[in-house]
Amino acid sequence: MVVFPNAKINLGLRIKSKRADGFHNLDTVFYPLPFTDALEIILQSTPSETPVIFSSSGHVIPGDTQSNLCLKAYHLLKNKFPELPSIQMHLHKNIPMGAGLGGGSSDGAFTLKLLNDKFKLNIPDDELLELALNLGSDSPFFIKNIPVHATGRGEIIQPTSVDLSNKKIALVLPGIHVSTALAFKGCPISSSIETCDTITKQPVETWKDDLVNDFEQTVFPNYPVLANIKEQLYDAGAIYASMTGTGSTVYGIFNELPDLEGVFNQEYQVVLL
Repeated sequence: MVVFPNAKINLGLRIKSKRADGFHNLDTVFYPLPFTDALEIILQSTPSETPVIFSSSGHVIPGDTQSNLCLKAYHLLKNKFPELPSIQMHLHKNIPMGAGLGGGSSDGAFTLKLLNDKFKLNIPDDELLELALNLGSDSPFFIKNIPVHATGRGEIIQPTSVDLSNKKIALVLPGIHVSTALAFKGCPISSSIETCDTITKQPVETWKDDLVNDFEQTVFPNYPVLANIKEQLYDAGAIYASMTGTGSTVYGIFNELPDLEGVFNQEYQVVLL
């Protein structure tokens, strides 16, 4: 069985307060995009002492394989359902890591959903949401995978009416890995009363001055190329442009499919959706 874990962008991202547990309370709108990885799970063909045989292709995934969120998702369910069989899992990584697109969180959440469906575990959505929170603050969003207003750490989600289906979205991925710690360091607490949800209910053309990603204040001075990409998107006709998450992807929203040939450094990946 194959599924296609998709990316997301943040429509606005405000830091509302620091929490006693060290996390921050956020205000954002998560919006799903049809830019995907591919994940396949099958039963192991021959008996093995290893419950999961994992392989990957595409973008190289850094770090210890055992820390991969797909494997963590499997072991979360294995602890609850000891009868869960041994599997082979292959992940084709198309969404870059550290790009603010939620690719890893999506892979983990889709693993939970795929295992639940394939092996008929009958786990209700509410319980899947709780399990997904063990994988990352934005993983619960990918269980629902519809536009949502997210608060708390990003795990408190409510459906929202924002709809960009009649727009074109350009992602510009410069291949920079932005440190989340660096992004948070010195980032001010937002004093904005108006929520991202309220702003995104207005026409996209009105978002430019009001819909803000607070992390641009700390990331852009350290990576000025990202600020340049944002301005280049506006120069190319975007009606709204922003960094997503803590970076490094910058996106632009257009009324019509833009011609971006020759606009950006040829080493950048540009995805038109």
